[in-house]
Amino acid sequence: MVLQEYTPNLMLSEHIRTFRLVHYEYKLDGSLPIKAYPPRPEQCLSFYARDFETVEYQNSGKKTGNLSTVLFGHQTEVTNRFVGNNFLLIQVVFKPGGLYRLTGIPSNYLTNQYVDAETVFSKEIKQVNDKINDCKTFLQMIAVVETFLLNELKRNGSDIHPLDIATTNLFTSEWIPSVDVLAKKSYQSTRHLERNFKERMGISPKYFLKVLRFENAFRMKNKNPQLDWLSIAIHCGYYDYQHLARDYKDLTGLTPNQFHVIDLKAPERLFGEADTY
Repeated sequence: MVLQEYTPNLMLSEHIRTFRLVHYEYKLDGSLPIKAYPPRPEQCLSFYARDFETVEYQNSGKKTGNLSTVLFGHQTEVTNRFVGNNFLLIQVVFKPGGLYRLTGIPSNYLTNQYVDAETVFSKEIKQVNDKINDCKTFLQMIAVVETFLLNELKRNGSDIHPLDIATTNLFTSEWIPSVDVLAKKSYQSTRHLERNFKERMGISPKYFLKVLRFENAFRMKNKNPQLDWLSIAIHCGYYDYQHLARDYKDLTGLTPNQFHVIDLKAPERLFGEADTY
């Protein structure tokens, strides 16, 4: 199994935070277990070059999937994902504001949506998966996606906003600011921050920062399973374990340990990997 991230080239770096590649072939009888995805502070464009996935929203019960290219905004509930046994995914993870700048679509329209990307991008997107499958290396696959995105930027790209710069820095720092500090760093009032944030990211800044802190804790546990939850809570900026547990309950419906037990049964665990990206 391959779980790998790739840095975008310089011309895409204002819009793209990372390229995420997942590849495996499960040759045993039977299907792979469900993958439970918690809310994440990201918007993505996904290319399913081989087997597709199906998705069920835990709270609403909505079911979707079986698409070769998918655009999805911020998810505010757990999604249970069922994947095929021959799986090759290249996922474009946008920087805050990057998807809005590329498409011009207000991001709140994409919150909790799982959209056929062929309805949003140019007709060239229909050729990307075939080109990916013709490649001999993963780097060549990433280059195919980069070429497509560069062509899209030439057609539709828009200027960067101070808010995009201020929020990009959140992913390179362990310190998560308050909404007031974020407003100051993006040179706008909290009222304007709220409006612009929902347009560019699809959710409120308060919720975004909450999910970002939660994800830091989730990743830390997967990287360091020996750590207790109190140590993780303090390291990730929570006042105490109770605050961490409250966020887990709000975002997953479960306690930290209950959701971690579910994650231990995820498909990548069968290959000796953990979800640390």
